[in-house]
Amino acid sequence: MRLGILTGGGDCPGLNAVIRAVVLHGARRWGDEVVGFRDGWRGVVGDECFVIAPDRASKILSRGGTILGTSRVHPYMTDDGPARAVEVLARRGVEALIVVGGEGTLSVASRLHGEHGVALVGVPKTIDNDVGGTQLTFGFETAVQTATDAIDRLHTTAESHNRVMVVEVMGRHAGHVALWAGIAGGAAAILVPERPFDIGAVSADLQRLHEGGTQSSVVVVAEGARPVAGTLDVPAPGIDEYGHARLGGIGAIVAAEVEARTGLETRVTVLGHVQRGGTPTAFDRVLCTSFGVAATDAAHEGAFGQMVSVAEGRIGLVRLAEATAALKPIPGDLWEVAQACLS
Repeated sequence: MRLGILTGGGDCPGLNAVIRAVVLHGARRWGDEVVGFRDGWRGVVGDECFVIAPDRASKILSRGGTILGTSRVHPYMTDDGPARAVEVLARRGVEALIVVGGEGTLSVASRLHGEHGVALVGVPKTIDNDVGGTQLTFGFETAVQTATDAIDRLHTTAESHNRVMVVEVMGRHAGHVALWAGIAGGAAAILVPERPFDIGAVSADLQRLHEGGTQSSVVVVAEGARPVAGTLDVPAPGIDEYGHARLGGIGAIVAAEVEARTGLETRVTVLGHVQRGGTPTAFDRVLCTSFGVAATDAAHEGAFGQMVSVAEGRIGLVRLAEATAALKPIPGDLWEVAQACLS
């Protein structure tokens, strides 16, 4: 079989590990040739691709980023985009397409399969861990570890100066990274998009902690976190060329407000794209490899219009339409765990 593969949306640790698994497993188990499309859906619409040789793929397991490149361009941005994508795949002899991406990239895949019958299988990728239908997305564990390492370091400098450190992490619509890193890093407060925060209550809690002898406090803030309506003035975000809100800056707003309300010296650190970069953790490498093998096998089984997933430690399949129907919020039970152990 001639397989195609693309990586779309934001970059993420582990993309190369998935590519490697598809190429090596496809060649060794099925005799496949794999064509990689450059820069996500842009490469499909623009017919930019190359054959990924197994000897090249074998060397990229630990490498961050993606050798294919990525973008947020997709076929439905133009009227003729879907038809062009279908034509390019047919002309290139691609019998099945492995689509590696987050909610946006996979939503496009679901539409192309449903509306144009494109034979494809999805692989869930996002450090936000907000894709439905799967317990975990790859890249998430690496991002949490990166954020936790930063929080650990900030605790020591905060303690030296009796400061509050506000750490802004990624998380546009779901606060999985903030929640996990906040628990792992012993945060004093965790602010997530799913739960609007009361800055007055947050500030009062921090002040009580420091009056009680605490020498350092870390507040973890997801970039998409927002206050309870009417409690704090936060500017409305701008919109980028793809229709996404331009987030970022909530950490600085929270830090300034905490310092003004408590008198505690407060600093802010924005981790930003540091969370996306670097090599994937051992866990993510194993998850990516498992996803890549499962996606390749699914293509040979004709399980098109589906996405590989993990639930209770087992790799399986879920319909793309179901997986992209709604974003996955943080679990309520883990939120309660976090609230019980804030310090």
